[in-house]
Amino acid sequence: MLTGGNVNDCTMFEQVMAGICVPRRPGQRPGRPWRRPIRVIADKGYSSRAIRAYRRRCGITATIPERRDQRAGRLRRGSRGGRPPAFDPGIYRRRNVVERCFGPLKQYRAIATRYDKTAHSYQGMIDLATLLMWL
Repeated sequence: MLTGGNVNDCTMFEQVMAGICVPRRPGQRPGRPWRRPIRVIADKGYSSRAIRAYRRRCGITATIPERRDQRAGRLRRGSRGGRPPAFDPGIYRRRNVVERCFGPLKQYRAIATRYDKTAHSYQGMIDLATLLMWL
């Protein structure tokens, strides 16, 4: 899913989750493709009350670190602040696979600074950069 440069990624979380389609692998039992992930690993930008409520409603396990201001607010409220969300640093380390994918793309200045005005031209630049990396 591609959005404008001024749109925060966490606002599109539900649309991205709705667009997931993981086909069954050969050798597995036949059936419909998976539409819901088992686990979501995300950075602090996705630590919002709405995202946590959505993934709880859908039964998705999350590994999202808590932002510092959220932690301070929870501690300030004391026992009414609730318990901290579950976080496993060992699982969070696997997020580096995604970061290693975006790292080479960010070497292209037009992608890193989002010079393109339209989503169509930005997608074209991403396609061009990935082709150049592949060659």
